[in-house]
Amino acid sequence: MWEEAQQALYHLLQQEMPDVPPKPEKDRMAAAQFLSTLYIRYVQIFRSLELAYDQMAHPQKRQVVRAMLDGVIGRILELKNELVELEISEFHYFDDILQDLKMGPECLEIPIPKYFIKEKAKVLKDREQILYQILQRTGLQDINGAKPVKVMSVDEAVRVIQVSERARQGRLRATFMKKIYLEEKQERMAKLHGEKTLDPAVAALRIQKIWRGYIQRKRTKKLREDEMIFLGMIPPPNFNRVSVAAVIARKNESLRSQLQEQHEVEYQSALVQIKDTIRETESLDMKETLQDQIRQWFIECRHATGKFPDFPDEDDGGSNAIFSQKTPEQVAAELAAKEEEKEKKKKEKGKKEKEKKGEKKEKDKGKKGKGKEEEEEEGWKMNPSAFLSDISSANQAYQGVWQHRDEAWNLHQSHDPELIKEVKRKEVEEEVRIQVDELMRQEVLNLKLSVDREKGKKKKDKKGGKKKKKGKKSGKRKKKEKDLTPNRTIDSLYEELVTEGLLIKPKPFKLTDFVGEHSYLGTTLRQADIEPMPSLNDVKQLLILYGVLPLGCSSVHEKAPPVKTLLLAGPSGVGKKMLVNALCNETGANLFNLSPDNIAGKYPGKSGLQMMLHMVLKVARQLQPSIIWIDNAEKTFYKKVPKTEKQMDPKRLKKDLPKLLKSLKSEDRILVVGTSQRPFEAEIKSFCKVYKKIILIPRPDYAARLVLWKQMISLRADSATTSVNLSALAKITDGFTPAHITKAVESVLNERRVRLLSRKPLTANEFLNSLCREEPVYKEEEEAFKTWYAKTPLGKRRSKVKSGGEEETGKDKGKKKGDKKGKKK
Repeated sequence: MWEEAQQALYHLLQQEMPDVPPKPEKDRMAAAQFLSTLYIRYVQIFRSLELAYDQMAHPQKRQVVRAMLDGVIGRILELKNELVELEISEFHYFDDILQDLKMGPECLEIPIPKYFIKEKAKVLKDREQILYQILQRTGLQDINGAKPVKVMSVDEAVRVIQVSERARQGRLRATFMKKIYLEEKQERMAKLHGEKTLDPAVAALRIQKIWRGYIQRKRTKKLREDEMIFLGMIPPPNFNRVSVAAVIARKNESLRSQLQEQHEVEYQSALVQIKDTIRETESLDMKETLQDQIRQWFIECRHATGKFPDFPDEDDGGSNAIFSQKTPEQVAAELAAKEEEKEKKKKEKGKKEKEKKGEKKEKDKGKKGKGKEEEEEEGWKMNPSAFLSDISSANQAYQGVWQHRDEAWNLHQSHDPELIKEVKRKEVEEEVRIQVDELMRQEVLNLKLSVDREKGKKKKDKKGGKKKKKGKKSGKRKKKEKDLTPNRTIDSLYEELVTEGLLIKPKPFKLTDFVGEHSYLGTTLRQADIEPMPSLNDVKQLLILYGVLPLGCSSVHEKAPPVKTLLLAGPSGVGKKMLVNALCNETGANLFNLSPDNIAGKYPGKSGLQMMLHMVLKVARQLQPSIIWIDNAEKTFYKKVPKTEKQMDPKRLKKDLPKLLKSLKSEDRILVVGTSQRPFEAEIKSFCKVYKKIILIPRPDYAARLVLWKQMISLRADSATTSVNLSALAKITDGFTPAHITKAVESVLNERRVRLLSRKPLTANEFLNSLCREEPVYKEEEEAFKTWYAKTPLGKRRSKVKSGGEEETGKDKGKKKGDKKGKKK
């Protein structure tokens, strides 16, 4: 799997890093097609590498795969950013490309790397224990919403038991009396009408008729089920049961993870041991050979130039600069060339001043002629990547070391000591070289004093000292942030934030719990100039790209396109809060709640607000990754504050929130996530300045509702889905959210109803009563969200392109501004 992924990656690198740079693409559709195919191929490589890294036990191979994996993740995020800028939409549909590549829609799903949680499992466990202890101490341990158990007195308990026991006895007596009554009735009827005897042949025919009908109905039901299973419309009977093979596979995975930890510990100890042995056995020989080589170079240089050379400083590389495979004659030629260059530079200074005046005139003439040529070269061009160099270096490491390496001896996939020796020998050589350089530098000075009778030059050292001072001055210009809590530890700040309710425990949700389905009509609708509503599955993939992948890996977060804020907008019940909690659980992030309702009355005044934000940022930076959640985000940017909410001061964070975002650096893995049910109540300009990435979560479509009903019912009872008409349920629940569906399933499929399923199969009609009590999301509300999204910056750009106006690039905008200035002049 690793080998196949590397081959695919090698072909992609050849395509992305050609010898001749490609010309700008004028056709927007062709550029989008090219980017989409690249994106899909990188996603396939990422899926293969993630699985290989999770199941690989060799510690040195895992390092190469990890470097490759981080590079591929970063490249996927860059391509996603390019697609957003090109198509002017957060959601993309690749149905036509998937058909050409003969892939299914499941190939587009981006898995969450398991090492995000595995590598810091111990830290997360310790943090959970600390959080639990603080909550228990402060009396806030009932954070998961568990209902408190009502304490019952002994008299009440005895009374409840008596009532239930008397009711049970009454039911038994009633059934017994019913049986006696029926028997007596049967005896009375027999006495009145007399006993009727049936002909044995007629009785046999009746029994045969009933039996044959029963058997035939059973056979037809079995045939129908077999046909539906064959067509893939119904899962096989043992589909939901865990197979023996799956259990064995899980055991093997857990054993392999233990083996990975064991091999990693052995590898880390081997790094220290091998370095110590090399230092003890080979360092003296290295020292002697280095000294001999440097002395030989001294003699050869003196024969070539007539004097001993200057020994290079540590900044210039020391003796590494000497051993650059140059002969003494080449060194002499270089010295002569340097002197010639100095003379040339003095002569060229005067010529350059004259040439500059002539060039200005030529440029003014040339601008008019070049205008048409520049217009011809305009078009889409891919931005330079920050991850392609990392991917190519990791690919070279694979080709140079692992591609043709024979590992028949290493059955248990433990570390390779020869590779460690190669690396550690270089480290020891570097340590020895520094020591030898100090000795040989003094030796050169002594030789110059004794043989050439020269004094050591001190001017260079003085200049070097001055440069360092300049560097210090430039560093002082940067203003450092004031620490408002200098004498407090992180543990004390953490405890205070927990007790104040600003740092909360996320609810146990995963992104797999957010059920959705792929959008199958996205491409066809866009071809018909209709903007489709995104599916729930598309929303989940966006959260993985913008939230999980950057927060989970620090190396990716530093170089990837920055995403500091996310806004999840949609009607109530679509799963916004669930997604925020799932983000925390998938990345192991801390959850800070800075919602207007939560911070009302806490840390009053401007100084109190600054202290609160400072504490949150300090703890969030120290315990990365972190998510700052703001529920009802529109309240911070209200157009007009309602009278009922004026005491809460919901606009408290309006001025300080942009400052907080500016203080976040590239290395800070902190994400501000806002959730909003009524985004159209906020001032759109200031709202969109803070939340630059807006994800609109719609009500579920037919496919998502079908999957939701099926999964929710099967979670309660596996066999119940066969008797329910799921298609009809999905059709009539148009407008209902996932919260409504889960509530209906929980109310109908209680413990008593689940026990009766064997005698009384479940029907779709049973869910109607609970659904009638809920208020669905009407089309008018969905249209309100659409019109609001069209007013956001991305929505405006999208509508402008649709209306016929071309999207302006940065270069075009600059040109237009220049033309306006020229006209004014």
